[in-house]
Amino acid sequence: MRLLVTGASGFIGTNFVEHFSRLNCELLNMDIHSPLNPEHERFWKKVDIMNPAELGSVFSEFAPTHVVHMAARAECDENTTVEEGYAVNTIGTENVLNAIKNTGSVERAIIVSTQYVCGPGRLPEHDEDYFPHTVYGQSKVITEQLTRKADLPCVWTLIRPTNIWGPWHFRYQQEAWRVIKRGFYLHPAGDPVVRSYGYVGNIVWQMEQMLKAPVEKVDRQVFYVGDRPIDIYEWVDAFSMTLRTQHARKVPRLILRMIGLVGDMAGWVGVKFPLTSSRVRSMTQNYLTPMDKTFDALGEPPFSLKQGAQQTAEWLTCA
Repeated sequence: MRLLVTGASGFIGTNFVEHFSRLNCELLNMDIHSPLNPEHERFWKKVDIMNPAELGSVFSEFAPTHVVHMAARAECDENTTVEEGYAVNTIGTENVLNAIKNTGSVERAIIVSTQYVCGPGRLPEHDEDYFPHTVYGQSKVITEQLTRKADLPCVWTLIRPTNIWGPWHFRYQQEAWRVIKRGFYLHPAGDPVVRSYGYVGNIVWQMEQMLKAPVEKVDRQVFYVGDRPIDIYEWVDAFSMTLRTQHARKVPRLILRMIGLVGDMAGWVGVKFPLTSSRVRSMTQNYLTPMDKTFDALGEPPFSLKQGAQQTAEWLTCA
């Protein structure tokens, strides 16, 4: 396998490169940024997917048999538009798709989308039942539409990562895990809030299975990747027990909403506060994703929540 990955210098990509570097394959990471893990620089080539000529040249030279396209702007910015803020997710993807079409060695491709192509509130009725959440989600709808229109001559699969976590996730390190470790996290009491989370080791494993699976299982298919949906308290409590050996605290939702209002007022005067009304709404909103198709096709992933939390805690200790 000659494996070319776009955008593998970030969180998911770092874990992807770490895993595949141990396998018997030639590996190339094309990214405009250097890898988070300096040990991965031997796999990295600085390439901008917005430059089609440079992109095509590298594809031609490396002659990949397998491609994973994860290069994207992934943070959510609601103060921009798809055209102004997320061109790398649309034009950049189109450039990558063209490079794949023009490289006869490519046998399989995975194109990374997001669960945000379908927002919370209901499950999609079919793969093209889009109701995007955020401008980022809108840009990834276009990513999927471009993939379908590209008429790629190889086996291709679209994947929609859920809430992915694990080592090298620096935002969670500075926000969620830091608050949990200090004992400041407060969870809304009452009915369970169900979400789909995914330990990064499991989604890397899922992608590996897609690159190896029988063609009929993965060709022109869409898979959500991650773990089975859970009450998010289970996720928080797993980290609370791992990081501080105490269960996460639950408080009435009314109290959380009041604290959120305090956070709103702090924000108005330029003070950063860990809890706002928007954050409280997010903490109390279900976000379901159809995961059964993924597990039926690929099987159960190898890591439990407890194992993922422990491995993440070990990384946090060293980070």
